[in-house]
Amino acid sequence: MNRETRKERIKQITERGNPPETHRILWMERLEPMGAYDIPLECLVYNKYNGRILSRTKTLEIQGRTIDVETDEGKATIERLLWESKEGRNQTTMDDIAQKGQLKVGIVTNDGIVIDGNRRLMLLNKLKKSHFRAIVLPVALEEEPIEVERLETTYQMGEDEKLGYNPIEKYLKATQLFKKLREQFSKEEAIRKIANWMGESDGEIEDYLDVAKVIDDYLDYLNYKGIYAMADTPNDGKEDLFKYLKKWIKTFEGKGSDKGFDGYTQGDVDDLKTICFDYIRAKIGKSYDGKIFRHIADGQKMSHFFGNKEIWTSFREDHFQFVSSAGEEVDAKYPIDYDSQNLEKSLSNRDMAFMELVQDQLTENIDKHLTKLRNKQAAHKPLKLVTDAKDSLEAIDKRHSSFNTPEVQKQLDTVAKMAFSMLDIKSPSSLLRIALQLIKSVNLSASSDPGESMSQLKEIQKTAYQMEKELKHSS
Repeated sequence: MNRETRKERIKQITERGNPPETHRILWMERLEPMGAYDIPLECLVYNKYNGRILSRTKTLEIQGRTIDVETDEGKATIERLLWESKEGRNQTTMDDIAQKGQLKVGIVTNDGIVIDGNRRLMLLNKLKKSHFRAIVLPVALEEEPIEVERLETTYQMGEDEKLGYNPIEKYLKATQLFKKLREQFSKEEAIRKIANWMGESDGEIEDYLDVAKVIDDYLDYLNYKGIYAMADTPNDGKEDLFKYLKKWIKTFEGKGSDKGFDGYTQGDVDDLKTICFDYIRAKIGKSYDGKIFRHIADGQKMSHFFGNKEIWTSFREDHFQFVSSAGEEVDAKYPIDYDSQNLEKSLSNRDMAFMELVQDQLTENIDKHLTKLRNKQAAHKPLKLVTDAKDSLEAIDKRHSSFNTPEVQKQLDTVAKMAFSMLDIKSPSSLLRIALQLIKSVNLSASSDPGESMSQLKEIQKTAYQMEKELKHSS
């Protein structure tokens, strides 16, 4: 059924009068009574830019896949996306409709485009029902686009309905509205209208727009431009990480914030974004503690890595060292196929492979530098730091195969020298006692180079003789 036929059929129904229900809705800034009629399902078409599935329809469009809601194929695509958006809730609602019938009316334009009630229409179609009860607006979508957009947003994003949306949809919705409204209104007016329509404050809408920008940058970084399904991961905390990163960017970008280390540059802020994008990407398939994520750059200067140049430099270098090779490996094994029939699954598998390669290193790098940060914070508590160092050394399994590797032994040598240098130089007898204990504990039979050991013993003898002469002379 084409648009003109639909419009004529709906007109015939509304002109009969005596609607089963009448509702007062805010239309053109006035409360207007409007009838709700039983519209045959074949007279209705889905809104492909419905707020519940906006990320999915945009993902399909970036692949060049046009969704024509007038066709059976387009209808089936929208129904699949609507169903998959909240399968559990959809099943519950469908069972309720099957038992009690349609309890909540929808809203449609006079040419059959569903403004509010796409999900209910999908369920009625699944149940093979014949009619959808809906208020019929006196206009088509293109006749009053801003007013219809207001009405759709007010109903879809009201406090009761908002809970049914996946996290990213509200950011995309706000951005879509902002772009449309800016054609006619100032930035402030556009934000004010969106806030009113979505039941939020002006500041909250500004945050939505800023988070949407971070999401766009994230997708660009992964070469997933416009594939919003890859930023839409409900119930895993990814939304919170985008919000934290948005806050950090606003704090550090374009100005010298006293919450960052002294002298940081825009290049450092860019590195911060890139590193955070890698952590956000690794959320795919497995939750990562957002509290740990906050140690990267959240709070006051002394409470995060970005507040200390030495720690930040070390953290950044370690991160890029292992992530760059992992990224190259994933790119080689999982090239992006933008023509894939299931692009979302393909890219999810790609991100899962990345996560499996870097998951342990991401966690270890946070833990390693969190220890450094806490040590910096406890610099005025030497007893605590010395006790922690002792506990760490005691925890080492000396039987482990990696204990005798050159890397471990080199670090132990450094630790030993640092500890020895920190002993009280005003108490030579204490130092000599420790040196004697160390010499006595040497197992010469285990020496792999007796000649070198002999040379070192002679050097010890020579040094001891010189020290003995100095001591006799001073006394």
